[in-house]
Amino acid sequence: MKLLLDTHTFIWWISKPNQLSANARSFLDDENNEPVMSVVNIWEIQIKNAVGKMDVNFSLDDIVETYRVNGIEILPIYPSHVLRLSSLPNHHHDPFDRILIAQATVENMTILSKDTKIKQYPVSVIW
Repeated sequence: MKLLLDTHTFIWWISKPNQLSANARSFLDDENNEPVMSVVNIWEIQIKNAVGKMDVNFSLDDIVETYRVNGIEILPIYPSHVLRLSSLPNHHHDPFDRILIAQATVENMTILSKDTKIKQYPVSVIW
């Protein structure tokens, strides 16, 4: 199963794995599952770090390179993802989460997230 990581899931997985639920950890540890990082994650971390809303203690360049070397897919934003936004209900006002939801629906992925608002959308969510 392809698991699209929410940004907090991505950060916790690489820096604070004890904050992940046992269920989330088991899905990430299962070799039958394929974790996917979206360019949205990188974009959100960079923006929030730059404005002081998120203090990360790792280099995004290093993380992206590590993911590439280890074969973890980095999902770009395609026009089909942006176009899907118009058909999503407005349950969630966070633009980063909305594009992740759109990506998951278009790409038929499961989102790995603690965010309960995402469960209001027609997308599979695990936590």
